[in-house]
Amino acid sequence: MMLDTSLIVARQQRLLKEMDRVGAAWTILTRSESVQWLTGAYVGPLFSPCVAIEAGGKVTLVLPARKVSSPAVAAEVLPYEEKRLSTMRDACHQQHASLEQLFKACPMSGKCIGYEASAVGGGLVAAVAGPGALDFDDTLFSLRRRKDPDELALMARANEANRAMYEHARRRIQPGLNEIDLYSELQTIAVKTLGQPLTYFGQDFCCAARGGAPRDRVAAEGELWILDLGVGYGGYFTDNARTFAVGEPSALQVAAWERVTQVFPIVQDYVRPGASCRELFERINKELATFTGGVFNHHLGHGVGLAPHEAPRLNPNWDDHFEVGDYFTAEPGLYGEDLRLGLRLEQNYVVTETGVTLLTDWPLAL
Repeated sequence: MMLDTSLIVARQQRLLKEMDRVGAAWTILTRSESVQWLTGAYVGPLFSPCVAIEAGGKVTLVLPARKVSSPAVAAEVLPYEEKRLSTMRDACHQQHASLEQLFKACPMSGKCIGYEASAVGGGLVAAVAGPGALDFDDTLFSLRRRKDPDELALMARANEANRAMYEHARRRIQPGLNEIDLYSELQTIAVKTLGQPLTYFGQDFCCAARGGAPRDRVAAEGELWILDLGVGYGGYFTDNARTFAVGEPSALQVAAWERVTQVFPIVQDYVRPGASCRELFERINKELATFTGGVFNHHLGHGVGLAPHEAPRLNPNWDDHFEVGDYFTAEPGLYGEDLRLGLRLEQNYVVTETGVTLLTDWPLAL
């Protein structure tokens, strides 16, 4: 599955509008995920691509030499030396070489330049732009929130692996199953489902714990096993969760599960463009605080896309509001020793003009 050329061009146009608004003659992007968002080029985590877009719309892309033929929407694609005699160059040297190629091709000295200030080692862009440099970190973070149909298609394909992993876990989980063994099985399921290596595999695989990497430990009767899973497919991430009882769930575990599942109808009724993420968090926090036997003490959810956590943030530490095109998770949970050790359920939604669409309509049962 590939990103859609016409939609990549539309994303470029959205960035050009922001550049026009602030008077930027150029924008330079150096985060791999931002380069992919603007051009469609995915080169993996070991390289330092960069791209420049001029106010007139010309896109100049610099990729590692061995990746220069990667599918991309750019007027010019240039190589940089990422290896020497098959030995990888250090990341800082790769970025310097990549930007050097860009500056040779693009006459931007003294111009007003937008750039990702937090992602440029050595201040190379700032040195070229001088006082005309504009930090575009927040601009790109905001633009990436709106998921286009081609991005949603890649994430839906990635979620097919998540669904398959949960189906496998539901059949396999029982007392005596080792966390490492299940982890290995789930990774195999994901790779076979997608038919190619994953670009990411995570997150939580521990039994009788809130989360964490798998341990050399076997599950015991009566515990709860949270599987908060995500895969990367073509650079895009997924993130959702299910919880499974090891053996028969207790009455308290069933009661906690019922309380957590009651959150999702509230989310679906509440979310619409312009609605407050903080207000939704506070409402759910109050609902779950009345449960005796477990606590809810983390965010309610977050956006997902070219990074595992993006906007909108369903978290009282930010004052985000839902926007059309947001792909977000809602992940209520309850935790406590009496619950052995708790449960979390995580659904994915996309915000529409009138509300939300549920994207992970799979079984939630313990």
